[in-house]
Amino acid sequence: MIAQIAFVLLLATASFFIFKRFQFVKRNILLGRDVQLAGEPSQRWSTMIRVALGQGKMFTRPFAAVMHLILYAGFIIINIEVLEILIDGLFGTHRVFAGIGGLYTFLIATFEVLALLVLVACVVFLVRRNAGSIKRFTMPELKGWPQNDANLILITEILLMTAFLTMNACDYQLNQIIIKDASHTYVSDAAFPISSIWSGVLEGSSQNALHLIERFCWWFHIIGILAFIVYLSYSKHLHIILAFPNTYYSKLQAPGTLNNLQSVTNEVKLMLDPSAQVPPPPDGPQRFGAKDVNDLSWVNLMNAYSCTECGRCTSECPANQTGKLLSPRKIMMDTRDRLEEVGRSMDASGGEWKEDGKSLLRDYITEEELWACTSCNACTEACPININPLDIIIDLRRYLIMEESKSPESITVMFNNIENNGAPWAMSAMDRDQWRNN
Repeated sequence: MIAQIAFVLLLATASFFIFKRFQFVKRNILLGRDVQLAGEPSQRWSTMIRVALGQGKMFTRPFAAVMHLILYAGFIIINIEVLEILIDGLFGTHRVFAGIGGLYTFLIATFEVLALLVLVACVVFLVRRNAGSIKRFTMPELKGWPQNDANLILITEILLMTAFLTMNACDYQLNQIIIKDASHTYVSDAAFPISSIWSGVLEGSSQNALHLIERFCWWFHIIGILAFIVYLSYSKHLHIILAFPNTYYSKLQAPGTLNNLQSVTNEVKLMLDPSAQVPPPPDGPQRFGAKDVNDLSWVNLMNAYSCTECGRCTSECPANQTGKLLSPRKIMMDTRDRLEEVGRSMDASGGEWKEDGKSLLRDYITEEELWACTSCNACTEACPININPLDIIIDLRRYLIMEESKSPESITVMFNNIENNGAPWAMSAMDRDQWRNN
């Protein structure tokens, strides 16, 4: 009963922290303004299944895609075993599903093969990330915590898979020496194709030692899984969960389509036709574009929390390739960091938004980064889960132009030419035929 009570307390504690964190993330996302999303539910379900569940965009880079698919399948399938662990922990049983016979043998054997593949994939990713020469893993925005975060998750996965196989190896050895012991749940040796080899290091161990190692690995495995889930909600690996709603709510329009400000669109409609039916303007002054995270849409904020920090967007960005300051990955990381800061500030002040003298624009994302963007949409096309850094960049630039009248000289000249000449070039409208023919 002591073990069961300890297990219940552990489960309750982890559940409490997971619930609190997810409430925090949900509240932060909903700080964003509401947005009307185009597209039928059938389109959105299809996109989610193809991109998030089927990982359709991962396979533009086959090696990483295969390794990631192994991790993905392992995470989904191996954790089916967590159901048995939970029941065993709550009721003090041992391998409660072993009685189903052949199916159980098949499942455990499958879990073992996947566990080995996951372990190998994690080692490959760990070496590739730290000893490889891949530029997107050595960029400034990954220094410090982001790099440590990725390594910590990979090392944790390696330890969890090792504990799982060692736990099974102990059971395999116990099968060999106490098959007839009524207190031991016998599982067919065929269930342990990997750990039976692994168990060689345990040969000659006493029955008590095997029980002790098996219990240690069992507790390490479940504590590790619960700690992983709690930590996941603070980490970039939150994309494991958010990838699904993120792809469901992703933009379905043609790539590169820019959303016009509805307030401006309504004004233009009224200018062209004073009798046009347009929605009434909202109460109070409205900001053009975005200065801080609360000016962005909730979809933009969910994008920020969903970012995997893989860097595919930045590696495809032509501005970044030519040495400019812009990194679409950094745009998403900065948005998330600012949103976390705002959320912590709101918690400290009783849940109210209070100005802290800072904003996403300039304190996190510089004007130089924003104007380096060519609006080519390569970042969104490259993202494995349809995150859209371009939307955030465009909204921040709108604020600079429409609220502060600030833009680089080249763009200001273009605006003046359009206003004066009806074209981006410094030629009179009367000379249009000349430059058109040239």
